[in-house]
Amino acid sequence: MHIYLLGIAGTGMGSFAGLLKKLGHEVSGSDENVYPPMSDKLRDWGITFHSPYRADNLWITGKPPDLAVVGNVIRAQNPEATELRRRGIPHVSFPEALEELFLLGKHSVVVAGTHGKTTTTSLLARVLQHAGRDPSLLVGGVPLDFGEGFRLGQGPHFVLEGDEYDTAYFDKGPKFLHYRPRTAIVTGAEFDHADIYKDLAHYESSFEKFCALIPADGFLAMCARFDNWKKLAGFARCKVETYSVEREAQWTAHDIELGPHGARFEVRFEGKGEKRITVPVAGRHNLENSLGVWAACRALGLTPDEIAAGLAAFTGVKRRQEIRGEVKGVLVIDDFAHHPTAVRETIAAIASRYPGRRLVAVFEPRSNTAMRQIHQEEYAHAFGGAAEALISQPTAIAKVPEAERGDAKRLADDIARSGTRARWMESPDAIVAALASELKSGDLVLGMSNGGFGGFHAKLLRALESRT
Repeated sequence: MHIYLLGIAGTGMGSFAGLLKKLGHEVSGSDENVYPPMSDKLRDWGITFHSPYRADNLWITGKPPDLAVVGNVIRAQNPEATELRRRGIPHVSFPEALEELFLLGKHSVVVAGTHGKTTTTSLLARVLQHAGRDPSLLVGGVPLDFGEGFRLGQGPHFVLEGDEYDTAYFDKGPKFLHYRPRTAIVTGAEFDHADIYKDLAHYESSFEKFCALIPADGFLAMCARFDNWKKLAGFARCKVETYSVEREAQWTAHDIELGPHGARFEVRFEGKGEKRITVPVAGRHNLENSLGVWAACRALGLTPDEIAAGLAAFTGVKRRQEIRGEVKGVLVIDDFAHHPTAVRETIAAIASRYPGRRLVAVFEPRSNTAMRQIHQEEYAHAFGGAAEALISQPTAIAKVPEAERGDAKRLADDIARSGTRARWMESPDAIVAALASELKSGDLVLGMSNGGFGGFHAKLLRALESRT
């Protein structure tokens, strides 16, 4: 079958294209802009793509595709979407296609939540794979253990990152409602995606619906760190077990050691020790993610030894505490953090993993929520673990209604008032120019953005390399 993807260059859609190709379909697609690394990946997979969007892209082969998959970046007025409707070409959303083509007959294991979805999903898939369960996988990142954001296994489990963002222009419900969860992890729900959710209650309603989807004989591991966990878990008909590092829960971590090795701790269930383990990821938040994986994998029938071995073998995820390089003693790290909780936890994790280094946190408030006023006060207290914070002016701020916009300059001032030295700068390039002349051997730069950040990390490394 020839399947055509509108919005093929997105992280999730690109991985889905690779998964379809692996299944044996003829795959092509289009996007407004297609840049490396996704352009290189698509070529490596033998997938044809077109840019920009044009109605005649659908007819390049002389006949229309058998099925079109419409990404959630596509609007109704898109010329290719218009052509699909005009010509009556069969088309569905990405989650619908995933459900119909891959999830029927599989045991769907879904990781949902505001924070840590990509890392937790990747950890879970690695544990199942290491234990010989041969899972399938689709995740919105690139796990280093697999080299791609997808995997087509022969085992019964399909491991998915469950996104609460909307599905398509013709389906405004969250994506994860299509994923048929049988086993699930919910890492917690704090307000996010302010462009589609009006408030926390509206945001929580998606997770309530998700929890209600899990069948009575399924399983839910619920993070108990956030106050609303009981409200959300109350919608589940299945067995629920809680996990937390900070609060009372059934699955807990004890005798915690954090350092350059990652995390070492004892896993306990209802106070009884199961095993002392090592997970090579930094930060208490990733320790907590590991507990969620432990709970889910025990429910799936894995032994403590199997889970511990899989967690120890995990090598990480691109753009999650990823070392981009070290030049002249300056270490440059990339992370996807953009919510204030994620920023705070990531800074703490990096500080614990690299003790003794002066940590410079560089942040682009780029997401639809980060560019708004919603978390302005929380961000002011999220940089306390850094020696200095540099805040970049978001390039897409004009897309946010003026009355709702956050103020990046004021944010830098607020951070400074909270006790951390901070500066606002007009662009990533301005930050590169400033840091290239200021950084000293032993410094660590943590660049955080949910986008490409104008190539900040690579530009900084080149600038440091050319510095005399």
